[in-house]
Amino acid sequence: MNELNLQNKIIVITGASSGIGLTLALDVAKKGGTPVLLARSTDKLQRASAEILKVTGIVAPFYTLDVSDNEAVLKTFAHILEKHTRVDVLINNAGYAIFDTFIEAKLEDIKGMFDVNVFGLIACTKAVLPAMLKKNSGHIINIASQAGKLATPKSSVYSATKHAVLAITNSLRMELMDTSIFVSAVNPGPIKTPFFDRADVTGNYTKNVEKLMLEPAFVSEKILQLIDKPKREINLPGWMGIGTTFYQLFPTLVEKIAGKRLNQK
Repeated sequence: MNELNLQNKIIVITGASSGIGLTLALDVAKKGGTPVLLARSTDKLQRASAEILKVTGIVAPFYTLDVSDNEAVLKTFAHILEKHTRVDVLINNAGYAIFDTFIEAKLEDIKGMFDVNVFGLIACTKAVLPAMLKKNSGHIINIASQAGKLATPKSSVYSATKHAVLAITNSLRMELMDTSIFVSAVNPGPIKTPFFDRADVTGNYTKNVEKLMLEPAFVSEKILQLIDKPKREINLPGWMGIGTTFYQLFPTLVEKIAGKRLNQK
């Protein structure tokens, strides 16, 4: 990623106070860009911004924001656009999961995941898209998941939210095909981040996929490469894309072979 230059790029990242969001923000700053950090925790945002300044010398503005609060989203992006005049890239990264069987899942948890993972992404995108259209320039990168390609036991709701993200991404991309605005989806497998502290409280899933866990630095590199060379979609790691395609072609066979193992969450 050494050749990537993000000088003068204004890159807004949701869920930027920890995990892959923080790794992305650090890498953006290392490449000369200005990461604008959005997350719910002011304390974590302050620490993240301070770390970025210490490591890179780049000032990373931050805004405390719950993306599920539509009014707050509109106000926050209005402030960002007023201060920076534009957003070159929006990375919709905010999201979370709670792994549970469908029968045991609480309705408030189901609603919460949709509010953040889907409606939060929609709100942020709608808040920034008019400014991108006005300049006929911009890139929206939606962090989806392999779960959006292949639903597995105990992740019915999380998978549903990521299916929705992919549908929105694909539709919006076609709506904007006559503009200079790019829309990309990123479908990572499990990543070594605090994501699973909440998603997998038993630790069973994390233990079962430990050898498949992706390093945040690798995922961040692949995401930022999209800014230089836009693609409609990337699957991380690449072989998982092949696996999900096989599932789409032979769903009954895959569920029969892998069902028991996929139930080990």
